[in-house]
Amino acid sequence: MASVTYREVTIKSALNAVKGMPFDWSLNPWRGCAHKCVYCFARAYHARYLERNVGSDFDSNVEVRVNVAEVLRAELRRHREGSLAIGTATDPYQPIEGKYQLTRRCLEALVDYPMPTSIVTKGPLVVRDIDVLKKLDEKTDLTVFFSVPCVDEEIVRKMDPGTAPPRQRLRALRMLRDAGIDAAVLCMPVLPGITDSEESLDAAARAASEAGATGFRHRPLKIDVEIQEYYSDFLATEFPVLVSRYAELYRGGVLPTKDYEREIEERVRRVRARYEFRPRPARPVRPREPETVQLQLAL
Repeated sequence: MASVTYREVTIKSALNAVKGMPFDWSLNPWRGCAHKCVYCFARAYHARYLERNVGSDFDSNVEVRVNVAEVLRAELRRHREGSLAIGTATDPYQPIEGKYQLTRRCLEALVDYPMPTSIVTKGPLVVRDIDVLKKLDEKTDLTVFFSVPCVDEEIVRKMDPGTAPPRQRLRALRMLRDAGIDAAVLCMPVLPGITDSEESLDAAARAASEAGATGFRHRPLKIDVEIQEYYSDFLATEFPVLVSRYAELYRGGVLPTKDYEREIEERVRRVRARYEFRPRPARPVRPREPETVQLQLAL
């Protein structure tokens, strides 16, 4: 596996306004991701907006936003409203977080200036921050989503070569649940012919339930135009027998056929019904803390 180069940069803005999503803001302490997931939609963003290639420019050259926590804290002081998603375009708990602790420092800022927050990760390192997560959870709604598209470790090594094994992610989920933190599983993306069998989905759902996950969600693979060639090369190398099937399912588009989507929806519905997922009860809306209290917390 190619080594990763890290470059320290400073930023002027930490929060990104988002439209058409179930959250209002996104936050990413890094640009690029050493997890090297072949299907990552953020690869397309690199090509579309940054004019970088979808391969090594994304997963072997990572920008470290060294001042992200300080910029975030300044922005939160301006009374940002809405909800926040951390890790929409890069994993906040990729290995380099162990050195820089950018995600932890951002969470500490959110404790002082709370807003409803969700985190998406494949990194077991999240358990290091249970203390901060509990403090944030006391003040606002918080959910940690663990991405576990598959529990077959041989397949995972091919499609997510830089990530921790699924069993480690689920062990981390259990630790968060034992600490009282809401944690669910995202079985996504579902890869046609690779992770979409009922057997594969059932194994993921069973493991998630046994770990105490409060939810189990799925989504079929989207292949943006910018990554179609990159993903096709992966298929040709690792799963050549599937090349013709993908051509039939996607037909030059970015999403599979509606018939396939309905088939997967029904398959996941059957699987989910076999296991127990207990969503944490909704909590009453908390009033925003007065500015004087927030300032005292920040001192």
